Amino acid sequence: MLYYSTVYIQIIYLFPLDKSCNRLHNFDGMKPEVMEKKKSCTIADIAKEAGVSKSTVSRALNNNPLIGDETRQKINAIAKRRHFQINMPARRLTLKQSNTVAFVTHSMHKEFSVCDLFTMEILGGITAGLKEQGYDLLMLFVDPCDVEWPAEHLATGRADGFILMTSTRKSAHIKMLVEMDAPFIAWGAPNPKIAYCTVIGDDATGGKLAARHLAGLGRKRIAFLGGPAEEKEVELRFEGYAAALKEAGLTPDPALVVHGDYSDESGSEEMRLLLERAPDLDAVFVNSDLMAIGAMQTLREIGKRVPEDVAVVGYDNLSIDEKVTPPLTTVSQNIPLAGKLLARNLLQFIQTRAVTHVTVPVELVIRQSA
Repeated sequence: MLYYSTVYIQIIYLFPLDKSCNRLHNFDGMKPEVMEKKKSCTIADIAKEAGVSKSTVSRALNNNPLIGDETRQKINAIAKRRHFQINMPARRLTLKQSNTVAFVTHSMHKEFSVCDLFTMEILGGITAGLKEQGYDLLMLFVDPCDVEWPAEHLATGRADGFILMTSTRKSAHIKMLVEMDAPFIAWGAPNPKIAYCTVIGDDATGGKLAARHLAGLGRKRIAFLGGPAEEKEVELRFEGYAAALKEAGLTPDPALVVHGDYSDESGSEEMRLLLERAPDLDAVFVNSDLMAIGAMQTLREIGKRVPEDVAVVGYDNLSIDEKVTPPLTTVSQNIPLAGKLLARNLLQFIQTRAVTHVTVPVELVIRQSA
């Protein structure tokens, strides 16, 4: 690993001063000028020039609907001309908000690995959505069994709300946040018995698209390599997979169903298990691109060709999919859009307490693996 240090160099220009020590000497016939410190513009200055109260200026600068358009435009014009900048720390204290949202996930690997790609890509969409509203993002890595983190961050004002991306013990975290009445939104299928905001891909349709495509290629022994069996998203993907098989006149075989944990290592291990159970399988629908990459590695190691011997379809459409060999056919759930919706809908909930459930459309992206 390379480490870089930055050296900051301050350049000081020295000029001869006159005895009063506040005037520069005249160079090349230039008129001496007094060195004055530039005074920053305040709300009081704007109020005085606009002929209104300071509270009116504050409301106008924050787009309060109680202020008329003409007054707001006048105040904003003065503020722009005088280069006024809002004191964000003071504003946040006044509003009792941090303008920061915490992204809550499980602990990352000690070193960056391929397993963190989904997290990194959805973070891109989340940060874009937060930036639009002037919010910052706090990364929060939690122990699945920790029950203190929500209270700690809300009580100290470090975060105004949470984007919940945990997979292990997610239902327990959701129950805890709901009981605390904490502002949050979760990635995943909603629990109809609890009121909270969610964003999720159309998992049932995704499973159906993947299995229908494999059946359309003439494959007869189509396996399902799922994520954690207890997750609702995995259940919905299996329902779509099973429905597509039945459409094609195929019967789902329990021997062709295994579950992993979304990692590439898990995909590799579970693919070996599938081949031990059903060496004649000719296709596999994998619940994440990372697991699919691991599965293809195992197939290569035992001498199976992709897609000639075993066709593979993944799920997510990560940026790495075009770089693997062969390029991965997958179900795209538009991760950047999902990230933006997580950010926007959480902020909407913080402001209005409106509970929303959004399902992001999915599509099949066909490449060379199937």
